[in-house]
Amino acid sequence: MEDVNRLIELAIEIQQIPAPTFDEGERAEFVRTKFSEAGLSDVEIDQTGNVYGRWAGGDAPPLVVSAHLDTVFARGTNLRLTRTGNRIHGPGIGDNSMGVAALLGLAWTLRVRGTRPRGDIWFVANTGEEGLGDLRGMKAVVERFGANVTGYLVVEGAALGHVYHRAVGVHRYRISAKTAGGHAWSDYGHPSAVHELAALTARIAALNLPLTPRTTLNVGRIAGGTSVNTVAAEASLELDMRSESPAALEELVRRVDALVEAANRPGVRVEAEVIGHRPAGEIPASHPLVELAVSCTRAQGIEPKLIGGSTDANVPLSRGIPAVVMGVTMGGGAHTPAEYVEVESVARGMKALEEFLERVW
Repeated sequence: MEDVNRLIELAIEIQQIPAPTFDEGERAEFVRTKFSEAGLSDVEIDQTGNVYGRWAGGDAPPLVVSAHLDTVFARGTNLRLTRTGNRIHGPGIGDNSMGVAALLGLAWTLRVRGTRPRGDIWFVANTGEEGLGDLRGMKAVVERFGANVTGYLVVEGAALGHVYHRAVGVHRYRISAKTAGGHAWSDYGHPSAVHELAALTARIAALNLPLTPRTTLNVGRIAGGTSVNTVAAEASLELDMRSESPAALEELVRRVDALVEAANRPGVRVEAEVIGHRPAGEIPASHPLVELAVSCTRAQGIEPKLIGGSTDANVPLSRGIPAVVMGVTMGGGAHTPAEYVEVESVARGMKALEEFLERVW
């Protein structure tokens, strides 16, 4: 219990350091210090802001264990934590402060046991997983290590009970509309960028999407206009499209492209700019890495669910490199101020991760 309490307190320390996407530097420096204190070697921060540390092993290809540093919460967000019974509530505590803390917890265990694995274990706290980060941190990690790895273990703080082995593809657009604008009274009837974009949003939202393979879209942000009494000259929206199937995602993108093109007319210019692309990929449920993750989770009395999602694992999976995602604890409310983790499941989650490292070779 002492080690679990130490891990939870570390997760709280990490959670209290703001780390919005593209601004993870302060948290990265904290983690770099902790990596060195934990006895890892070759500790460094790369140009992308990723923090690396190595636990030395034998000659087998290395295992890369990663957790993302960033959160969806802007700098200035109230990061106050509350405790109610078995739960700790607070922005980013599960996604992904607990995941980053788990990297240190695993390093502590290796040090105490004096473990020398068959290959090096590289711990990486990476950047740019959330929002418009477009997995930039993990892309740099995979470029660094290439295909000569045993695989990737991606740690998500509140995902205990789930094993991700399928990467959901994501394509993101910023769609902008431009018009001449004008005065709301004297220029009434002139095209408004806001009106044009609102109409386009309705047409996009009305698209019929397949249930299988699961395919989704979401307009997450809309901005534009000058004032309440001005015909808007500019407006933009940010659109997120996802699918379990690369072909279905490609078809959805094609349909949206057609709607964007059709929205252009005299006096109205509508354009779509790619602001994010997360490639799809998967390994079968029968892959040894997946079977190991399932076995380690099941050994803790938890029946795991095999699922797909959009995570750092997208990058290696899309390149044919084995990767799985496991969690540290159970929780909920991710990406909201009411986010929480369940304290009593942390010990089981860490034991599952420790067993994975012991048996991966």
